[in-house]
Amino acid sequence: MTDGDIIAGAARRSGRYRWKVCALLFAATAINYIDRQMIGVLKPAIQADLGWSERQYADIVFWFQAAYAVGFLLMGRLIDRAGARFGYAIAFGIWTLAHMAHGLVHSVTQFVVVRFALGLGEAGNFPSGLKAVADWFPQRERALAVGLFNAGANVGAIVTPLVVPAIALSYGWRAAFVVTGAFSVIWLGAWLLIYRRPEEHSRIDESELALIRSDPQLVSERISWSRLFLVRETWAYAVPKFMTDPVWWMFLFWLPDFLGKRYGLDLKGFGLPLVVIYVISDAGSVIGGWISSRWIRSGWSPNAARKTTMSICGLAVLPIITVQYVDGLWLAVSLIGLAAAAHQAFSANLLTLPSDLFPRQAVASVVGIGGTAGAIGGMLIAKFVGYVLEATGSYALIFTVAGTAYLAALTALHLLSPRLQPAKLSMPAQPS
Repeated sequence: MTDGDIIAGAARRSGRYRWKVCALLFAATAINYIDRQMIGVLKPAIQADLGWSERQYADIVFWFQAAYAVGFLLMGRLIDRAGARFGYAIAFGIWTLAHMAHGLVHSVTQFVVVRFALGLGEAGNFPSGLKAVADWFPQRERALAVGLFNAGANVGAIVTPLVVPAIALSYGWRAAFVVTGAFSVIWLGAWLLIYRRPEEHSRIDESELALIRSDPQLVSERISWSRLFLVRETWAYAVPKFMTDPVWWMFLFWLPDFLGKRYGLDLKGFGLPLVVIYVISDAGSVIGGWISSRWIRSGWSPNAARKTTMSICGLAVLPIITVQYVDGLWLAVSLIGLAAAAHQAFSANLLTLPSDLFPRQAVASVVGIGGTAGAIGGMLIAKFVGYVLEATGSYALIFTVAGTAYLAALTALHLLSPRLQPAKLSMPAQPS
């Protein structure tokens, strides 16, 4: 009997508590995306009330991204030291308070301040979630688990245009921030009550724990933060994040504006198109994680499974280059939805790389470094989009950049880590 047969048998006999943890991560990510996307959905109403220019809005997005970049580095290291349970709770509390504070501000400067605080807190979501996945799932299940909890981003993006405009139209845009923020307290209580590491949890049986710990451990000693910057595997994760995360930020913060300007939709009208786009992207997140996980279970190497899936995704994004020239709303929605689904499937595989390549005690730190790279890319795309829109009034160049980013990112990944082999973190012995 092979090791694979033994692990497969353990999977059949084991409990399923790890999937409840995944459900908590899914819910948190949905809340995370409701909170960050609301400014894009409410942009027309807030812009009319406060008189923002396109460049001022881009500046607000820029400073959110700047905080997100700083926050990823800080939160990643904090979560590796404090653990996912308390690290996530701290991050969640910060972003919830900042989100609710949006309802109290009256100027661009004040918006910059609360968006900066929101970015610091929200930066803890993915380092915490991916560390929890590394703690609770074996390698063969991680891409699926990541795809499932990352699908919460799309659910949040679906809920936002359905619920938030109704609150804003009834009670004003300020109330929308306060009301949505209040529901976050329920999740925070559930997280602190339910989450523990597998070895410390009373609800997990021995067979499930054996399955979770079936992968060989890479190293056991503490890893210095500076050491992570010196290995290629860190950059194999960070460079593709820098190249692809900005596309998703552009979708979140500018899709309502694009649909309004190109197809004449307003606060009441763009809800259904956005819902369709994010429903399609939700499927992409789950399918992308499921495909590579299935291929690994079938005997493919993680390298082949991850990169083949990501290649398919890169090709699927390309048609979005044409969307500016499409006259039919629903054809445009289909093209954007396909690109968003491909992004999420690509990300589900990219997000597994820290746990594929690094030991558990370094995962959140590597995620933080990659998240910072992605947020810096988001800062640049915010300035780029604001400049292009004021200069040309067209999204054509913006969608061209979006359509070509993924194949370029995959090329960079392959050059930096041709075989996706685990990082060699042990320092060389000094001569005596």
